Amino acid sequence: MNNIGETLKLTRESSGVSLNEASKDLDIKVEILQNIEEGKTGAFKDIFELKEYIANYAKYLGLNSDELIDEFNEYMFEYTSKIPIKEIEKTIELKIKEEKKDNEIASPYTKESKKYNSWVYIVIYIVIFMMIIAAIFWSVKQVTINKNVTDIISYGR
Repeated sequence: MNNIGETLKLTRESSGVSLNEASKDLDIKVEILQNIEEGKTGAFKDIFELKEYIANYAKYLGLNSDELIDEFNEYMFEYTSKIPIKEIEKTIELKIKEEKKDNEIASPYTKESKKYNSWVYIVIYIVIFMMIIAAIFWSVKQVTINKNVTDIISYGR
């Protein structure tokens, strides 16, 4: 990546274009162009976005963008292929353990309980309220005086 950055920087300087001019012309922040020229791939979250910046910058400077992108792809392949197999296997094992952990049954003290939406509670409260009203209505209807069902409670004669 340093070779790509150096190539872009030398070409820009030899053509007499300042970093600010290139930034304005390409509508790319100066910091991004500096990171590309310095070979700082860690400053970019998205490799595809970085690739697009390199291609646009190379075209702007009159370089063959395809060659630079191929060089970048080779760099990324070498960089990613240097990750040890044991480290990749360890990462996979950790991921599998996390997935199993999510599916395990645990005590309520070690695992977070599920949060329900507020509408669930509202429905429950409405159902309970309706049941209480029905119970009160039914109990008032059950009060009888002289074997007549009444809805007024009276105190004997």
